[in-house]
This record gives sequence, structure tokens and C-alpha cells, in this order.
Amino acid sequence: MTIFDAPPLRPPWKYRRLAFAIGAGVVIAAVAIFFLLRFHTERSTVRQLMNALVAEDFQSAYKVWKPNPAYTMQDFMQDWGPNGYYGPVKSYRIDNHLTEKVKGGGSVSITVDVSPYQPFPEDDPVKANKTKQVRLWVQFNNESLSFPPD
Repeated sequence: MTIFDAPPLRPPWKYRRLAFAIGAGVVIAAVAIFFLLRFHTERSTVRQLMNALVAEDFQSAYKVWKPNPAYTMQDFMQDWGPNGYYGPVKSYRIDNHLTEKVKGGGSVSITVDVSPYQPFPEDDPVKANKTKQVRLWVQFNNESLSFPPD
């Protein structure tokens, strides 16, 4: 028997099982990290907007919004100001389960629950009834925000 006739060296079953388990764990961890951090930048932009609104810093919030020229500061205040449709915003919660990529577009839809009460009403049904749900679109290319078309 020569060196070329020798049977191939294979690791014992114990090591193959261990290598397979480690490989499967790495793949599962990579997929989990991908889904947890998938829209991290866009959620961060929405958090920045909401924190400015909670602090009643409307100029900063308008800058974070990065509006097109047709959406003026007056329009922004009618939506988000103290007497606006969604205002006053005193607390918020980003609903991560309703975050989804917009079909055929370069944006993501993020759903935010806004409340006129501080802290966010979790267990109080009377206060929770005044909570409004807002869908915001965040563009991937420039992190600008907008409302989805109806």
C-alpha cells in the first residue's frame, strides 16, 4: 500500500458534529443580527425627530424631516405642533413589528405611536385612547421623512 492508496483522513464524528453546530450557530446569529439591525439608521432618524418634538424644538425637528419645498414650516406645525393633528407629542413608541420596506421604492415605512401624555400610557385605557398611530416613510438615500400617500 502506497501513500496514494491510503484511505482519506476524516475527522471523527465528534468533531464533525461540533463543526456543524458551530457553523449553524454562526449562521443563525448572523441572520438574527441582520434582522435586528436591518433598519437601524432609519429608526434612529425617526427617534431623532420624535425626541425633538418631545422637547418642543420644532426647528430641529423640521430640519430632521428634510422636507421638499412644498411642505413648509407652517404645514409642519399644523401636523406636529402643539395644536397640530398629531400634537402635542409628549411621548412616543416605535412599533418595530410594523417596520417594513416599501415595495418598489427606496424607503422604509416605520409606525410610531405618539401620545400627548408623559410617560407613554401603557396600562391606562383612558390615556391610551388618545394615542395616535403615525406611519412615516424614511428614504434610504438621504434619510428624509414623509407621510405615505393615501
